[in-house]
Amino acid sequence: MAVVGTDLMVNAVETLTLGLLIVLSLLAAIPLGIITYKGQRKFAGDDHETALIKGLIVGLLSGIPGPLPYLLFVPAGIVGFFRRKSS
Repeated sequence: MAVVGTDLMVNAVETLTLGLLIVLSLLAAIPLGIITYKGQRKFAGDDHETALIKGLIVGLLSGIPGPLPYLLFVPAGIVGFFRRKSS
């Protein structure tokens, strides 16, 4: 949810300024990647390496100047939610 919200807000600003505030996108990606890492460690119980990979992916996708393909990753997230390991 945080990834989608951040992506929508950052890309709206980039569109309105014609890409002049692309640095804002990069600055928003860093804390979002860190939050994802910490959340995966605490709430999902991921090990360091798995959580780091997920955090880096979220940071990278958030930093890319362009909208995320919501039609692809929303269904993938739903499938992943139901296929996750039960503890």
